[in-house]
Amino acid sequence: MSNISKWVIVLLLATVPLWVTNQYQLHILIMMGIFTIGAMSLNLLLGYTGQLSLGHVAFFGIGAYTTSLVSLGFDLKLTEDYTFVFAPKPAWFGVICAIVVAGLCGWFVGKLSFRVRGAYFVIVTISFAEVIRLVALNWVDLTEGPMALNNIPSLAFTIPWADSAALSRRIANYYLVLAVAVISSIIIQRLVQSRIGRTMVALRENEALAKSVGVDVTRSLVLAAVVSAAIAGAAGALYAHYVRIVDPDVFLFIYTVTMVIMVIAGGKGTLAGPLVGGVIFGILPELMRGHMLPEVQWIAYGAIMILIVFFLPEGIVPAVQRWWAGFQRSRQSKMNPHSRANKASPREAAQ
Repeated sequence: MSNISKWVIVLLLATVPLWVTNQYQLHILIMMGIFTIGAMSLNLLLGYTGQLSLGHVAFFGIGAYTTSLVSLGFDLKLTEDYTFVFAPKPAWFGVICAIVVAGLCGWFVGKLSFRVRGAYFVIVTISFAEVIRLVALNWVDLTEGPMALNNIPSLAFTIPWADSAALSRRIANYYLVLAVAVISSIIIQRLVQSRIGRTMVALRENEALAKSVGVDVTRSLVLAAVVSAAIAGAAGALYAHYVRIVDPDVFLFIYTVTMVIMVIAGGKGTLAGPLVGGVIFGILPELMRGHMLPEVQWIAYGAIMILIVFFLPEGIVPAVQRWWAGFQRSRQSKMNPHSRANKASPREAAQ
């Protein structure tokens, strides 16, 4: 896809709030966009380095809690005589802190876990996510535990043409999510198309060969983990300022599963894969909800996922790309039916 086509798509997405005025539909689009950003960050690890992280939701939750605490302020009792008081800061500063803290946690997990591979890496990431969830649940003095952090300030700004304050806030959040998605996509594209990105792909394809030619495996993987975690933290920050309440349920394993499904169904290792997967599996549950019972919805959801994996094992985007390339070749051959006949073989030329 050319750069012009990409920007045309972005401009079309920017017009969505002009013709989608239903608040619930805008809410679905915003939530879909937030989890699509999370899927894009996971794709950097799963798709380009080949490392499956089933604890990726930890960085999403860390971003959500960090920006919430910075925006609300908190009192932390360190000793019997001293309590650390952190005054509330602007919401935009909380988002920056969320990105930085999530990135640092990604560096820590990367340095710790990338020394192992395969199932051991998966276990480390799941364990990290569970530890963070338990900290959020039990450190009541800081996180309020199951009572949740609420009244988180919104990042939204006023939209002049919106009919109500609620609609204005949703439109503003839609544009914020779209902006972060575009910036994240550009960062990931620049990274994977650079020398470092080629190193990541080399590690995914053949790690032993990459090591033999002098590739620093740990350094490349840790960098991917830092960028991936930072983007996931940004998605978590957007989530916190949109829903304006954060509790330990933000670390639920189902959120990681949702991101993995978006990446694999769309096509891991492709820039467009998480976007396509995010759109399909963000809207599909809502479409089924109006026509199916809750029990049937999950059966249909699982059946669709199985069919995609069975018939399109590489994902939707690679399958479409392969079909389009075949269509182009077929079209060219029909336009030039005598091109092959006019090309003489070396033996015929010699005679």
